[in-house]
Amino acid sequence: TFKRIIKNKSTEQFSGIPYVMTLLNCLLTAWYGLPFITSNNILVATINGVGAAIELTYVFIFLLYGSNKQKRKILVIFVLVLIAFATAAVISISFFHGKNRRFFCGMAATIITVVMYASPLSNIRLVIRTKSVEYMPFFLSFAVVVSCTNWFIYGMLGMDLFIGISTCIGLILGVVQLILYFIYREKKTSTAVDEFQYA
Repeated sequence: TFKRIIKNKSTEQFSGIPYVMTLLNCLLTAWYGLPFITSNNILVATINGVGAAIELTYVFIFLLYGSNKQKRKILVIFVLVLIAFATAAVISISFFHGKNRRFFCGMAATIITVVMYASPLSNIRLVIRTKSVEYMPFFLSFAVVVSCTNWFIYGMLGMDLFIGISTCIGLILGVVQLILYFIYREKKTSTAVDEFQYA
């Protein structure tokens, strides 16, 4: 997706929302995995820390190549994401301790994880209206299913309900995205998008 965006110097009709929401998810989940929040979860912290850096790169690419309208939208959401993370971090440190801190951070990460996994569906109206999945990339949806399956198993083996529940819901949403993809995969032309834009 980003190779295409950089090559064409345009984000076209791709949605930047999944990448901004994934950034927030990575930040909150990395925070949740830190030793002073949960014990024996350093793997969660490191993986999501790297993920946050990658997603930040994607967001900057969207801000660089998006239309003015897209840039404004993504920039506003990006600022809100940073405020939301900073607020959650400050509240967790200032007002919660021990198990309560773990519960607060786990709930925050779980809610945002579910939102992140659902965010590719932000293009669902475009997909159904145009009967085209051109701007709902297969590999993004496929990666959601693979990632959720692995993290669900990790959460269940480690008895971490926050990770298990959020990734179970994400797995269901990922399967929905794949079903949509296979229903509409035959038509992936830009003509469909043009028809949608001028309808």
